[in-house]
Amino acid sequence: MAASTRTTRGARPLIVTLIVIAAIAGLGLAYASPYIALNNLKRAADARDAQTVNQYVDFPALRESLKQQVTGLLTRRLDSHGSGNPLAAIGAMIGVALIGPLVDAYATPDGVAALLNGMPPRGEPGERPPAPPAAQNPAAANGPASATPGASHSTDQSADNSGSPAVGSNASRNAAPPQPPQTTAGYRGLNEFAVTYQHGAGDARYSAIFMREGLFTWKLAAVNLNE
Repeated sequence: MAASTRTTRGARPLIVTLIVIAAIAGLGLAYASPYIALNNLKRAADARDAQTVNQYVDFPALRESLKQQVTGLLTRRLDSHGSGNPLAAIGAMIGVALIGPLVDAYATPDGVAALLNGMPPRGEPGERPPAPPAAQNPAAANGPASATPGASHSTDQSADNSGSPAVGSNASRNAAPPQPPQTTAGYRGLNEFAVTYQHGAGDARYSAIFMREGLFTWKLAAVNLNE
């Protein structure tokens, strides 16, 4: 009986230690969960893996956010034109009429890949996110080896998108930036995590915003085009 009691008492510190270790591991996983979600989503988006992208994106919320942000972008553009170039103002008004198709184009795996690679919507008429690399280069799609997600990311960013595109020039409008953007990521609250992109000092910034769903689950739910 005494031996049994001593065994029970000896086991208690071990049980407490295991509980503490499990709690620390759980807290670490909870803290790292948005970074894991971001990494998984970017890989899936670059590979155009729609099934996995759907697991990490709240598309209804993202669609509503895109609508609000693009509307605000075009409204600011109209305000800035004022009594200036009337043709530019007309172009901006045409863009307002095309908000729906633009939002539809970006609330897709292609659009998510663009957002996570430093290519947000600019509110240009007829704008669409860049096509997958294989679609841009049919010969590559028929080659002996398919591109990896990392290679797709590299190809997406091989063209220039640093300037303001001309209306009607879909290729220049959808071209990728010459270099990967500067990226910072971090919590903005207990349930909000943001990834901010900027191509250079003085350039406009924008953010992709993840929201918590449960303890370990995060989904891309919004963008901020006016950081």
